[in-house]
Amino acid sequence: MTDKIEMTAEEIQAVLPHRYPMLLVDKVLELVPGESITAQKNVTINEEFFQGHFPGNPVMPGVLIVESLAQAGAIALLKMDRFAGKTPYFGGVDKVKFRRMVRPGDVLKLEVTLDKLKENIGSAHALATVDGEKACSADLLFLIG
Repeated sequence: MTDKIEMTAEEIQAVLPHRYPMLLVDKVLELVPGESITAQKNVTINEEFFQGHFPGNPVMPGVLIVESLAQAGAIALLKMDRFAGKTPYFGGVDKVKFRRMVRPGDVLKLEVTLDKLKENIGSAHALATVDGEKACSADLLFLIG
C-alpha cells in the first residue's frame, strides 16, 4: 500500500516549475504518485485575471480552471521518481464541460486520476468542484519533457 502524501505551497513549488501568476495549485490534500491527486486552488479577488474577467462580475476563466487541473495532474506525475525534475507540458484536452461559475472566495477542489502512462505521455480524467458541485470536468493529455 502506498502512503498518501500532502503538500504545502512551498513543497508544490519544489516540484512544479510554475510561479505566480501562473501557479494555480495552493495545496495538495492527497497524492498517490503516478495514480491520483486531490488538490485545491483558493480563488481570491486579488487574482490578476479578475481585473478584466469581468469587472463588476468576477468569474474565473474556464481555461484557468482547466490549467489548474492540469497542474494538479502534473504534480502526480512529477512526484514519480522517473519524472522528478522534468517539465510537464499540456498535450491535449478533450470532453471539457463547465457546470458552474467559479468566483472569488471559492475553494476549487481539483481531483485528477491518471488513466494511462506510456514512456513520457500520460492521460487522465480531471474534475474540479466547489462545495461539492461540479465546476469542470475534462480528459487531459500530458507530455513530460
